[in-house]
Amino acid sequence: MHLVDNKFDQNKHPTRCILKSKDNQKPKNVDYFRVPRPLWRRIKKHLPKPRKRRGPGRPRADNRAVVNGLWYVLWTGCQWKAIHRDWFGVSSSVLHERFQTWQQQGIWDKVLQTMVRFYNRRRRIRWKWQAIDSKSVPAPLGGEATGHNPTDRRKSGAKIHILVDERGAPLAVHLTGANQHDKWSVDDLVFSIVVPRPTKEQHLCLDKGYDYDDVHSFVSGVNYQKHIAHRRRRGEPLPEPIPDDQKHPARRWVVERTLGWLAKRRSIRTRWCKKSENWLAFVQFACAHILCDLAIYG
Repeated sequence: MHLVDNKFDQNKHPTRCILKSKDNQKPKNVDYFRVPRPLWRRIKKHLPKPRKRRGPGRPRADNRAVVNGLWYVLWTGCQWKAIHRDWFGVSSSVLHERFQTWQQQGIWDKVLQTMVRFYNRRRRIRWKWQAIDSKSVPAPLGGEATGHNPTDRRKSGAKIHILVDERGAPLAVHLTGANQHDKWSVDDLVFSIVVPRPTKEQHLCLDKGYDYDDVHSFVSGVNYQKHIAHRRRRGEPLPEPIPDDQKHPARRWVVERTLGWLAKRRSIRTRWCKKSENWLAFVQFACAHILCDLAIYG
């Protein structure tokens, strides 16, 4: 909060001032060296408490400093060994070791689930319109859960599958190799939503890559009104327009925008992790940040 002098009618109100709040203004630029405070407050609840120091030796690195270092790696995509100790007061080996330990303990899963519930409490999940889509990214180092990308000259790649609500908030994520078809991840995404879905009317939008009979039957079976773009087969005549499509236009652009938000982070845009669970942890970290921003700033 800060004070701004009010020059209007100073004779009647000599000490009157107007309060202007910047609490709801989203920062214009991202600070790559420091994780946002609202996100840190919710991450630290899941981190193990540091043990009391006994005897001589170097003190244990502070969790906040470690998270700041991981935040920097998430945005810049730099190598672990490129991080200097003077930047965060933590060595690169400690950063990598702590990151993998937290991943094995399921910390990043809990963080994402916490942020989905936090977003639901602050803004209420808009269930009426949901969308699913995927994004292929290169994986130059290969590793687990990668495959030959059929759209990128069979280079090694991976896929991010995501389900979002009407605002574009990521409610569930799933990772596969770039050679796996999108339709096999629909059920994983729907069943991964941590907040119980209501029974009211809900629409699910998907592009023509999901236009298969088994996807149609599954989406209808889990109480969605499906909006799947038609994939025209070879020799098939042009389909007649469906009246309901004009009444309920598909809203797939929100999920594409969310995938664009994720791609701003270089650790997401290109998969440098050989272990799929480590890359999943980075994706969950990024989704938690998006949920935090949407919950606070809208």
